[in-house]
Amino acid sequence: LTVLPSLDIEEKLVFYRDELGFSQIVYQAQDYLIVRRDDMELHFWLTDDRSLCERTSVYLRGGGIGALHAEYAARGVKSLTKLEVRPWNMEEFYIHDPHGNLLRFGRIPLNQS
Repeated sequence: LTVLPSLDIEEKLVFYRDELGFSQIVYQAQDYLIVRRDDMELHFWLTDDRSLCERTSVYLRGGGIGALHAEYAARGVKSLTKLEVRPWNMEEFYIHDPHGNLLRFGRIPLNQS
């Protein structure tokens, strides 16, 4: 499980809850946060080093990626990329959170098994 760095736990909670739908708060403290959405759970730890956030990513893989992308597009998530098949033959989209962490969502393209 990847634990992502956060510059501000409360700001992180607002983004992931309100923008990305991680509405279940599993744990929240001044220096640590755990949020969940369906079967996806993300952990965050507090840091004051922005460069750590900007060099960190997590890959979330699963079959519901198409519906998730459509939901995020409807919500107007600002840093949302297109859902497209990448050169490594994974269908993916990306989101950068407000602190610079990269979320990569992917699945095997639907026309393959």
